[in-house]
Amino acid sequence: MDRLVNTVRPYAWGSTTAIPALLGVQPTGEPQAELWLGAHPGDSSRLDRGAGPVELATVIAADPAAELGAESVEKFGPALPFLLKVLAAEIPLSLQVHPSRAQAQAGFAAEDAAGVPVEAGHRNYKDANHKPELICALDEFDGMCGFRDPLATAALMEELAVPGLAPLIDLLRTKPAEQALREALATVLSTDPAVVAATITELAAALDRQLVVHPDSPHALEWAGYAYAARHFPGDAGVLAALLLNVVRLQPGEALYLGAGVPHAYLRGTGVEIMANSDNVLRCGLTPKHIDVPELLKVVVFDASDPGVLRPVADDAGEELFPVPIDEFRLSRFQLTEGTERTVDGRAAQILLCTAGAVTLTDATGRALQLSRGQSAYLPATGQATALTGRGTLFRATVTL
Repeated sequence: MDRLVNTVRPYAWGSTTAIPALLGVQPTGEPQAELWLGAHPGDSSRLDRGAGPVELATVIAADPAAELGAESVEKFGPALPFLLKVLAAEIPLSLQVHPSRAQAQAGFAAEDAAGVPVEAGHRNYKDANHKPELICALDEFDGMCGFRDPLATAALMEELAVPGLAPLIDLLRTKPAEQALREALATVLSTDPAVVAATITELAAALDRQLVVHPDSPHALEWAGYAYAARHFPGDAGVLAALLLNVVRLQPGEALYLGAGVPHAYLRGTGVEIMANSDNVLRCGLTPKHIDVPELLKVVVFDASDPGVLRPVADDAGEELFPVPIDEFRLSRFQLTEGTERTVDGRAAQILLCTAGAVTLTDATGRALQLSRGQSAYLPATGQATALTGRGTLFRATVTL
């Protein structure tokens, strides 16, 4: 087992304080958005086995079977199939969707054949993999996830009494649900920017008014989420697109799973995020970055659904698992108390992250490594169990074999 040194990415939407607080360091005053833990080539974690710091990606590439386990290599290939992050949002992230694996493979091949450079800002597919993801809240976490029922959205819009929303209300009330959602999103993203900006100005005023007059309304959380997006992106069509989505507030320990085609955006809060090792993102708004509307409409799944808040399921060994329908990543949590011991098996590589207290890892040889808040470790696939003791919260990222 190896202690990890990880990189923080300073995206503009990041919190200036949350990740420094987790790591126990002084804030720099600059946004600190994501702490990356894993072997992604963009920012691999580093470890030191006695010869100086080496990227985890390099260590794995040198002997994938020894590091990941032969079973994992056979199932997922010779690279760590997931990326673990701590995400800390102060302002909304882009409204986005991720492709399925088949869509990613076809899109990547098509853009390659067309000669679009992988680093080009207008390229949609950076690789040929899908990017399902799971976010577990460390503090109160607000986001948007999936489409609300069109008739419920029409009723919410009517309550706001914004004239510019009338065409959307008509679509949502008169068309079949899937068609209504598709046409509403396409309409928002193709409307003249001046009209969009004027509508958002009216919308922001209406949302603020409703929050003042009806602070205890069942829609208050939704109004607050949309108002927050409108304040940060006053002329962005994504604000109107966001009106089609469910707004959800996660409490610490609750999670969201985001599969292919599900539109979503994180608004604010800190969480542990895990995803398949991919950079494929198609954006719908709340961003100055490229939006390819025709390709986006191919990828989005226009189903109305509940956000599906996940709560961990504990087994007899005290491991609390967040169940997801894929195998490339598996996220669980241990909440350790003094005098208890838990174990994790060594069938596959894993990353352990301490988010509270202090936890000691002891391997089969008796070697011990203590992790305090914000610290992490990489465990290669030794086939041997590792014991966990102490008092604290530990997240475990691995795969399902």
